[in-house]
Amino acid sequence: MQVAVIGAGPSGLATLKALTDQGVPARCFDPGDRVGGLWVLGGPHSSAYRTLHLNTSRTRTEFADYPMPADWPDYPDHTRIAGYLGDYAETFGLADRVSLRHTVERVVRAGTGWDVTVRGPLGTTTQRYAAVVVANGHNSTPHVPAYPGTPTLEQLHSHDYRDPAQLAGRRVLVVGGGNSAMDIVVDASHVATSTLLSLRRGVWIVPKHLLGRPSDTLNGALAKRLPWRTRQRISETMLKLTVGKPSKYGLPDPTHGFLQDHPTLSDGLLSRITHGEIGVRPGIERVDGTTVTMTDGRQDDVDLIVWCTGYRVDLPFLDPALLGDGADRLPLYRRVFHLDAPGLTFVGLMQSTGAALPIVEAQARLVAAHLAGRYALPAADEQRADCAAQLAAARDRWGERRPAMRIDFDAYLALAAKELAEGTRRAAAGRGVTWKESA
Repeated sequence: MQVAVIGAGPSGLATLKALTDQGVPARCFDPGDRVGGLWVLGGPHSSAYRTLHLNTSRTRTEFADYPMPADWPDYPDHTRIAGYLGDYAETFGLADRVSLRHTVERVVRAGTGWDVTVRGPLGTTTQRYAAVVVANGHNSTPHVPAYPGTPTLEQLHSHDYRDPAQLAGRRVLVVGGGNSAMDIVVDASHVATSTLLSLRRGVWIVPKHLLGRPSDTLNGALAKRLPWRTRQRISETMLKLTVGKPSKYGLPDPTHGFLQDHPTLSDGLLSRITHGEIGVRPGIERVDGTTVTMTDGRQDDVDLIVWCTGYRVDLPFLDPALLGDGADRLPLYRRVFHLDAPGLTFVGLMQSTGAALPIVEAQARLVAAHLAGRYALPAADEQRADCAAQLAAARDRWGERRPAMRIDFDAYLALAAKELAEGTRRAAAGRGVTWKESA
């Protein structure tokens, strides 16, 4: 019986390859007309825009078993990354295992297997699978905050932003402190009549290069030698010496330490602020007509608000009973294995301090080895205890900002490699929970 893989973006493709490597038959479903997921500009759930580039460097982003071309720039654009994912699928013979223009509508436990309902060009069908891998990402359902007032101005979420032409000649207010916000506010500063950036809290702004190298490679070089608290102090000192405090640029200083949230990378933001092309504002208090009142009492007339306020983690095809208090709070062993539903696994349901591709590749290998019977999970009580310990450590580091999903890029890669080795030994010794036993 086959395994169903939901999504043909980086997570789904990495899973499909790992399953193929282990000799596990699988079928992948994706609503798009080509593989690549969110990196395909104009795809059904894509949030890619014309000026989008990687915000993690090439060598820290590539799959371990499929390096990106060495002559590519440090931070390739979306076209290159979408092409890279397509080439990955072709190189490893994955394309024939992907059903494009097929949307998974329902996944239901059925005996020891799973009934998967899929809508495609020829209609809707339900088929039983031995296991299901949820690998469809979590950046496709926009979160738009609500504020008092009755706005009449145009509003746009970053998910629907495609081109700076959408901002041209407008009085634009960009809301948010993540990478998309920085890209879009810099785009706006070149074509809009006026450009404002609203931040409720401070973020660490990191240039894409430090000391002549991609900035994430510096932290990576220290990760194998130093604990994250020490790396945090080194990174904060380096940023203060090379860039200065955010308040120097009129931005709020972060109250959280570096490496305690996803870093925000931008080469253009600080320059455009210091050139007077971007005005900085605090959080929004209310919106009346075209007037936005800020928490400090200032008011601005704007034509367009661009909400760069993130996404809700939404898995509508899964039974809510399987998601407990919500997909973003779901305890998963190693952020992969459902504790109560054998055969239901997740690849990419996490938020990393670094790139996603190496993480989902490591997760996919755990899934494939388990479904091939070569990797055994620890006993159920050990899994639960480990999840509780991981959550406590995450709360200590990240607070209540989705602690169940947070992982440290370098620490997780090391942990996943160790877990695969230990689980392989458990399986060889006849210990732990193998796939046949759990199914």
